[in-house]
Amino acid sequence: MQGKPTLSQIYDPVVAVLTGDIVQSRRHDGAAVDAAMECIGASAVLLSDMADGDCRFTRFRGDGWQIVLRTAKLALRAPLLVIADLRAADLGIETRISVGIGRWTSLGSHDLSDASGTAFAVSGHHLDDMPRHRRLVIAGGRADESDGVSDRDWQAAVFDLAEWISARWSQPQAEAMSLALRFEAQTHEQLADRLGITRQAMQSRLTGAGHRAFENALAVFEQKDWALPT
Repeated sequence: MQGKPTLSQIYDPVVAVLTGDIVQSRRHDGAAVDAAMECIGASAVLLSDMADGDCRFTRFRGDGWQIVLRTAKLALRAPLLVIADLRAADLGIETRISVGIGRWTSLGSHDLSDASGTAFAVSGHHLDDMPRHRRLVIAGGRADESDGVSDRDWQAAVFDLAEWISARWSQPQAEAMSLALRFEAQTHEQLADRLGITRQAMQSRLTGAGHRAFENALAVFEQKDWALPT
C-alpha cells in the first residue's frame, strides 16, 4: 500500500514564500484584524487547492502571517489573490506582502513558525526592509544576467506595476479579479454568473481592474523554469 507522500515529494526544490503583515494594525480593533487574518487564511486554502499542496498558512505576532507555495510559478498570482480577496471583503484593512523565491530546508514541524531556508529568509528580510508606502515586493531568484538584466530586475519591475494597479482596485473590481485569478479558464459570462451580474458588468469590472494587463505577466511567471543553479 502506497503511503502518504512526504513534503519533500510534494514541494519543488524552489518555492515561493509570502510573508506579510497588516498595515497599521494598531489603528484597528482586534476583531477587525482577526477578520482580515481569516480572509487571508481563506485565500491560503484556495491557493493550496491551486498549488496541489498545503500552503501551511501561519499567523505570527498578532498581525503577521506567512504562506508557502509548493511551486514558485504562483509567485505573482498568489499575492494578487490575497490582495483581491482582502479588498473584496471590504474590511478597510490592507496587508503588505513580501514574496521570496528560493530553496527550503524545512517547512516546519506543525506550521511555518520553525520553517527555514533561503526563500523564508529573503521573504522575511525584505518585509522588514520594505518602505512604509510599499505594499508588494519580490526577492530572490536568479541574480545572473544574460542581456544586462537579471531575473530579479524584471520580476521587481513586474511587481512594481502589479502593486500600482492593484492598489487602485475598487471593492467590485477586486471581487471580479479574485474570481478571474481563481478560475482563469472560465469565460466572462461564467464568472459573471458566479456574482449574479451581467457579462458586460463583469467585463467592465475586469477592464477597470487591469485584468488584461496581468495576463501576460501571469503567463510569464507560470511558464518560467524556476530551477536555480546548484
